[in-house]
Amino acid sequence: QVQLVESGGGLVQAGGSLRLSCAASGSIFSRYVMDWYRQAPGKQRDWVARITSDGLTNYADSVKGRFTISRDNAKSTLYLQMSSLKPEDTAVYLCYASQGSAEYWGQGTQVTVSS
Repeated sequence: QVQLVESGGGLVQAGGSLRLSCAASGSIFSRYVMDWYRQAPGKQRDWVARITSDGLTNYADSVKGRFTISRDNAKSTLYLQMSSLKPEDTAVYLCYASQGSAEYWGQGTQVTVSS
């Protein structure tokens, strides 16, 4: 069992930056593949970025070059550094942990980018 708690969201102007965190507890964090997703009002949940247990990363085209996913296994924490933010990045951002058939979601943190 893994509990995930996101933080770091807020209101930022276009072009600004934010760093999201996802604190994990309850299991061995380093074993999990970790993803960030986001969901805007009235829209489907979209995948944003992934980092494997080995530290390999992958990004959605919409955020590539602007967002950086990272993890600190010693702190059981996942990060998403977001730069050059755009109004279309406005959404609830959720972290997701998976290992085999086990999967867990956080509750999300709101990011609002004003134009």
